[in-house]
Amino acid sequence: MLEKLRERLQAHRPLRCALQLPEAAVLMPIVDRPEPTLLLTRRAAHLNTHGGQVAFPGGKREANDPDLLTTALRESEEEIALPPYRVELLGRLSEVVSLHGLRVTPYVGLIPPDLPLVADPAELDAIFEVPLRHFLEDRRHHTDVIPMDGRRLYVPNYHVDGQVIWGLSAMMLVELLAEGFGSPVSLDREPPGRLCYFPERLLRIQQRATSRPAP
Repeated sequence: MLEKLRERLQAHRPLRCALQLPEAAVLMPIVDRPEPTLLLTRRAAHLNTHGGQVAFPGGKREANDPDLLTTALRESEEEIALPPYRVELLGRLSEVVSLHGLRVTPYVGLIPPDLPLVADPAELDAIFEVPLRHFLEDRRHHTDVIPMDGRRLYVPNYHVDGQVIWGLSAMMLVELLAEGFGSPVSLDREPPGRLCYFPERLLRIQQRATSRPAP
């Protein structure tokens, strides 16, 4: 499974956002277990932005970061004590735009199991793993329908052991599933099951990257 994932992501051409916005990066860590898992975090409840929300480790690019991969690895080390040298880069996904106007680049990395990871209490409440099969089997709780640029995005909303994975993180996850594993999941096709419609006034939530391929 993971070898095929590596091949598919290396052949993938992620999309770039045409907007000139502040940059950020996240790491989507896949844990190399007999049954691979995806590692996620829950942001600390006391934070002013996205408090209590599930996210991938990452953050804003700093002036001395030579590139966005460095940003993703640095932030992951700061947030969950993940040593950069323990991350095997598998590939990059398309840029997305966050609620607060950040252009976010996701990187997919493979990490060993059972690392002594520790959540930074200033930023996180929890670190947890979800088996990849949960997403590959599309065990979504419901689908958030978000009108965007004259079309509808069908964003899965997953509930796993009390954690809710939705929004920007779920949009990144859809691309990982589709491009990395050949899953039929899509943001553009209406899936079966319960749909929850976001009113137009809430559309500042998140945006998909535009369709300009990365070089």
